[in-house]
Order: sequence, then structure tokens, then C-alpha cells
Amino acid sequence: MCPCSSGQRYKQCCAPFHKGETEAPDAERLMRSRYAAFALRDAAYLWKTLHPGHAMKARPEADVVRELRAFAQAHQYPGLVVLGHQPPDASGLSRVLFFAKVFEKGKDQSFVERSDFRHDGTGWRYLDGVLKLPRELKVPPESLTLDTFPVD
Repeated sequence: MCPCSSGQRYKQCCAPFHKGETEAPDAERLMRSRYAAFALRDAAYLWKTLHPGHAMKARPEADVVRELRAFAQAHQYPGLVVLGHQPPDASGLSRVLFFAKVFEKGKDQSFVERSDFRHDGTGWRYLDGVLKLPRELKVPPESLTLDTFPVD
């Protein structure tokens, strides 16, 4: 099964994106493929799918890839729940709200994030996000929507 929690086999789901055979068709599929890339420690794909406007793209690729790989290796990724997806607006911005289950040495590091994505002419890319820990929320993470996600 694919680590992105789609219910599909990896070979038919995120593998074609990770292998560079095709681009994710929308922001939600890109976000899922990035979660799977963390689970599979594919730091090169994580770098590739950062938008040119992302702060990490201003840094040397080798340094960022090394940091992403170290982060991925230090965590486990048991599941992902997509809570909402907004197609591109007039400016080309697409949003995805998700609950990422993440553990570090058995400690729950899960979070909810509202991620922003833009197409860079080649494919969808991760631009930025607003992250909240479950303890910061007044409701269960799975009950949130794009409209109810607290951004402040």
C-alpha cells in the first residue's frame, strides 16, 4: 500500500511521481506524494517539489536535501488524512488541509497543516504552509475544514 494513505498500491499511486515518470496532476496528489516521500526518505523528490518561492530554495540544494533526509529518517509516517482541497484560485494558488500522523522515537509529533501550492510551469510545487499541533486546536484534527482551520 502507498504510504500516502490513498488505499492504492504504491506502484500505481505515488511511485510514478517519485520516479519522475509524470507530475502530480493537482495539489492534493502532490501533497500526498510528498508525505509518501517523507515516509520513503526520498529527499531528492522533496527538494524537487519545493516551489521556487519557498524559503529553502534560496539555500544550497545539497544542504537542504541532507537536512530533509535526516528529518525523514528520524521519523515514522503511519498515516495521512486529507481534510480538504481547494482548486486553484484566480492567482493560481491551491490549498490542501491535511492531518499528518508522524512519530519520532515513539513520541507523537502529528500535526495539521494548511498548505499552499502553485504550479511552476512544470508541475505543482509546495510553496508554504501553516501548521498546528493537535493540542493547539479546540476541536479534533479530523473535524477541521479549510474554512474552520485557525490561521492565527
